[in-house]
Amino acid sequence: MSDCIFCKIMSGEIPSYKVFEDDEFLVILDRFPSKLGHMLILPKQHVANVYEIDEELGARLFKLAIQYAKKLREVLGCDGVNILQNNGEVAGQTLFHFHVHVIPRYENDTIQMGWTPTDPPSEAFERILKLL
Repeated sequence: MSDCIFCKIMSGEIPSYKVFEDDEFLVILDRFPSKLGHMLILPKQHVANVYEIDEELGARLFKLAIQYAKKLREVLGCDGVNILQNNGEVAGQTLFHFHVHVIPRYENDTIQMGWTPTDPPSEAFERILKLL
């Protein structure tokens, strides 16, 4: 896609810090990281979001996420890792080429992720279970 920043990175039009590349994926350091070591795993096939990605391709991508989460812990000594993927603007997606963030975390870092837990009534759970 001519206007996709990740496609431009893969074509070499925009420089990147490549961690790994094969026929299906590119793993790069995020240019504007939440913490140094923050990576992006990109399928080379342009798909906008999780609703469009082939399940087998997604499984192989998640395997890479697991490998690089372990690698971050090993080489950076981080205390934890977030593996994050957003779909749709309301969910925080700003670039519409499917990608997964692998983010090193440290005790007392300043990264904010979370939500306020709710306490729905059991009828709501039952209704959702029937729909699923």
